[in-house]
Amino acid sequence: MGFVNRVVSFFPALKSELRIAHLPYTPIQYVNKNLKSTALQAFVFTIFFFFVLQKAKLPFLLLLPIFIILFILIFEYSLLRVKAKIRQREREIDKEVTFVGRYLLVKLYSGRPLLNALIETASSRGITSKYLKEIVDDINTGNTIEEALSNAMIYSPSDKLRRILFHINNALQLGIDVTKPLESVLEEITRGEELEIKKYGKKLNTLVIFYMLAAVILPSLGVAMLIVISSFIHFTLSLKVLSVLVFFIVVLQFIFITLFKSIRPMVNL
Repeated sequence: MGFVNRVVSFFPALKSELRIAHLPYTPIQYVNKNLKSTALQAFVFTIFFFFVLQKAKLPFLLLLPIFIILFILIFEYSLLRVKAKIRQREREIDKEVTFVGRYLLVKLYSGRPLLNALIETASSRGITSKYLKEIVDDINTGNTIEEALSNAMIYSPSDKLRRILFHINNALQLGIDVTKPLESVLEEITRGEELEIKKYGKKLNTLVIFYMLAAVILPSLGVAMLIVISSFIHFTLSLKVLSVLVFFIVVLQFIFITLFKSIRPMVNL
């Protein structure tokens, strides 16, 4: 455990990242669990390299640095999963945050007190509503609305939701009506999302052109020309060559699909 505590000290932000990612671990528990799984995975890969070194007739002393390098890389990857989880939650919240914000605004305009509006919004569907439910639960444990909103801002993975909570909390502290600041920030977020969609459209047009050239036209023309040329030079297209071509096309399609998903804005289109 002394070694685990030593490793945890190198990652001071891990505690807040685990809470933002909603992973039910303390930093010590998470690092301890990942150190064990990392050691096992690094050992398995090192066995594979043992046979590689044996085949290449290289010294087995290289296994130790190989194990250390694999251990470090796999452990770093396990920590990146926390950031990936935070990013996933951010995308999920940002897709719904304007809808939830407007739903809350409608409740406030209908005359509901802020706490009742938060409770009713938290009872609706979606991950953002679940996040608001945590704020309500925090209030039910004895914290004031301002304290609950401040805690939620600290551990919110979404900047858009953080801005909404900030304006609500700021209005409460100033003692002014919450509806006007909330409506203002929602309009600001909506304008930002409209700009994101326009930028996405421009990027998509460029990517579609590259996709048509690299993944549709060039493979089709390439295969056609290869068939024509092979008929002149009496070259027979083997199954192995065709398999390589199909594999290349599939990989290219997968790359473009991943690229299309990665540039998609975090809004409901």
